[in-house]
Amino acid sequence: MAFSVSTAKVDITPTLSTNPYMAGYGTVDGGRIATSSTPYQPLYARAIVLWDDIWPNLILTADILGFPRAMHQRIRSRILALAGWQSSDILLQATHTHNGPTLIDSLQPHISYGLSDLMLIRDYTAALEDKIVALAQTALAAQRTAVTLDYKVASQNFAVNRVGLPYTETAVPVLVARRSTGVPRAVIFSYGCHPVSAGLRTLFDGDFPAAACNYVENQTAGCFALFLQGAAGDQDPIGARGWALRDQQGNALGATVTSAITGVGRTVTGPVVTMYQEVQLPLDISLSPANLVNVRSAFVARLGNPAGQPPWYQRHAQGMIARIDSNSLPTSVPSPFQVWKLSGSPQLKIAMIGGELVSGYAAYFRAGQGGANGLIMGGYANELCCYIPSNEFLPPYMPFGSYEGGWDPDFPGIAGGSMTIYGYPAHFKGGSNGVEATVINAMNAMLG
Repeated sequence: MAFSVSTAKVDITPTLSTNPYMAGYGTVDGGRIATSSTPYQPLYARAIVLWDDIWPNLILTADILGFPRAMHQRIRSRILALAGWQSSDILLQATHTHNGPTLIDSLQPHISYGLSDLMLIRDYTAALEDKIVALAQTALAAQRTAVTLDYKVASQNFAVNRVGLPYTETAVPVLVARRSTGVPRAVIFSYGCHPVSAGLRTLFDGDFPAAACNYVENQTAGCFALFLQGAAGDQDPIGARGWALRDQQGNALGATVTSAITGVGRTVTGPVVTMYQEVQLPLDISLSPANLVNVRSAFVARLGNPAGQPPWYQRHAQGMIARIDSNSLPTSVPSPFQVWKLSGSPQLKIAMIGGELVSGYAAYFRAGQGGANGLIMGGYANELCCYIPSNEFLPPYMPFGSYEGGWDPDFPGIAGGSMTIYGYPAHFKGGSNGVEATVINAMNAMLG
């Protein structure tokens, strides 16, 4: 099997007239609004098509918080029509910058940001969808460069586990596509850390992943750089947040990658085997009439804000009462699971899960696949459903609740924490038949 690559990228930065609303931090009311149409650094969508002989495989990333479910489904369907490929050959991922644009439905703009007029957000979301599809088409049509693939694992240490669990992401997987001369034509690299180094700002920006891509491309002539977000759900950057930290950590990651690609890693070959499925993650809720009476009562009590929670808790409660009254409560959350397998010694696997995957999963799956040398593991893939916690984030393991686990101890029977902004009525089910077991069983079956 012979490899070639084709690449493309497009600027997706909004202007103040097209969509000034920024995503990533909850607000009291009215959303966070950009103060200039000039970003700190432009937001990009980037695409690499890895051709396995004549067969295309697409990795496309965007400097956004996450792809909403409906948007992802439309994009996937439209991209699927562009070439003779399977759905599993198409991998979308958000870098999860917290200084990107607000989109329709992820996070829900009214609950998260108190927005009521969604016209600009809706129009920008539709235009972004068109740009993403056009980018895939451009990458497919772009000139192909014959390459060989090699892989190595570098390291970085600016991520810390923000809840004190013993998992800290240090691995920086680096997959390089080289011309026949050995010069890098493209590099795909990863790291697991929330892109919040810049903190809450009023300029659009892709945070440290964008800075790292920029560094690699500036230091390596003719090389296209693409960042894959790792299992960053509980990983935050260390340091005082601001533009200086964003630049420092982005450049440090970029320098790590640039140094890694100066020497050839272990050989990776074809064929590329791809798999994709949607997994239903179970919520801890019963739709029995008696339980729904109790759940509704708890949401009504939350409207009075007895615990002094942020205002989106009350907006969420209003939404959940409406869903109970219309008999439209979900009992599970769909999450896309995707695996790519490439040959080599050992085999290299890329495993991606939709949602904010916590780092304990990466540690678990890498342990069964020869470490980071055999597995690139990430979240935020294809669509952003919610946090994907392990049992460690759920009752009874965290008695005071957890944001990542989506629950609070004042009302443990209904959604709290992150599940209030993602718009679900409850946290995930824990225990032996809950979310952790479902994730592990489904992904282990795919990894084989």
